[in-house]
Amino acid sequence: MAVPKKRTPSSRRNRRRANISIKEPQLVKCKKCGKLILPHIVCPECGFYKEREYINVMAKVEKKQEKELSAEELSKK
Repeated sequence: MAVPKKRTPSSRRNRRRANISIKEPQLVKCKKCGKLILPHIVCPECGFYKEREYINVMAKVEKKQEKELSAEELSKK
């Protein structure tokens, strides 16, 4: 492994690390529903990307409701 010949000054080290930071994600509005989402990603609220539906969100919601109803029925017994 390489070993430095001289110690790196703290100012040089800090200048190098100045650009290493956590940045806020750039958010854009969904064209269909208006929610803030990450760019180039299918909207989790409406399931659209570039004016095409990729995820049927209503089907997921209905499936979740059916699952909850069946769980309630089992707990009543």
